[in-house]
Amino acid sequence: MSRAPSLFVSHGSPMFALEPGVLGPNLERIGSTLSRLTAIVVVSPHWQTHGVRITGAPLLETIHDFGGFPAPLYALQYPARGAPQIASQILDCLRTAGFETAIDTRRGLDHGAWVPLRYLKPAADVPVLQVSMPHDLDAVGALRLGQALAPLRDLGMLVIGSGSLTHNLYEFRQRLDDPQYAQVFADWIADAVARGDIDALKHYRERAPYAVRAHPTEEHFLPLLIALGASHAHEPRRRVEGGMTYGILSMDSFAFGLP
Repeated sequence: MSRAPSLFVSHGSPMFALEPGVLGPNLERIGSTLSRLTAIVVVSPHWQTHGVRITGAPLLETIHDFGGFPAPLYALQYPARGAPQIASQILDCLRTAGFETAIDTRRGLDHGAWVPLRYLKPAADVPVLQVSMPHDLDAVGALRLGQALAPLRDLGMLVIGSGSLTHNLYEFRQRLDDPQYAQVFADWIADAVARGDIDALKHYRERAPYAVRAHPTEEHFLPLLIALGASHAHEPRRRVEGGMTYGILSMDSFAFGLP
């Protein structure tokens, strides 16, 4: 069985589900090349727990965990099926790596998971499992979580860290004198990813320009480090163009191990 890739996907605003922009078609193209997946394992900052939890239900509810958006957004469904047996495999991987882990048989998929999956696998024909982010996760822990999930790729499982390359919601829809700061930050991160500079990415808050402004809190950046941790040093890595939405939300994403 060929090794599945790992991805970091910027899921942006929930409106991404209705407005594909630049990234949506690019995710569709990537998804069309992934025809032999055994499962999709996705980590989203919209499910944070004490320790790590794994969805274990055979059918996964589409969670609309947002408010104040147009009615058509709440009508969308992503009818994913789960895989309880695979949940047990993931649990074993995480416990072996030292994570406190349990299976949650009631949890569904939040919008950080199902929104990008609507583009990657619109037919919902691959089992999906969501893995939570520990509420105290930091950069080092995110890399370690990705490393713990890496063996799943050799079993044909696509590993996705779903977050946002920039995520300052305080500036959302505001008139800014210098919105270009978000692109400066995004380009710095893309260069570090291209060079495989894990040390720079691990210390991005001290080294990257505008890092704290681009991410006042870390939870939407850490999925990139999870996807990076699940990658291998010498495999292909590339930026997936996503454009800049609302002036400051970069939708750029990254693929690791994609032929």
